[in-house]
Amino acid sequence: MDRIAHKLQNRNLRKSRVRSVVSGTTERPRLSVFISNLHVSAQIIDDSKQTTIVSATTIGKKAVSGTMTDRAAQIGAEIAKKAKDKNIKKVVFDRNGRKYHGRIKALADAARENGLEF
Repeated sequence: MDRIAHKLQNRNLRKSRVRSVVSGTTERPRLSVFISNLHVSAQIIDDSKQTTIVSATTIGKKAVSGTMTDRAAQIGAEIAKKAKDKNIKKVVFDRNGRKYHGRIKALADAARENGLEF
């Protein structure tokens, strides 16, 4: 197994380990974050109903610019504002098998500054 496949396999193991514990309910939905090489996406998901309540992404937006950390912070602020419009105040944070560091931390801090609790 090459190095990249091994990294992805380890990330998938961490992701499944986290997802076995973290689940979104109607009272406290799950804030799931996905970061690719070029874009940042975040969704607030109710796992009991299996629906996405709110989502935000950098795909197709020209106004979002700067470094990936800046983009993550902008998406965190946007998802928090959309959640506030839907009367969602508390969420469970799903970092998708990644470390709580850098881009993930920037998104989480921006969401907290704009009113989300987790």
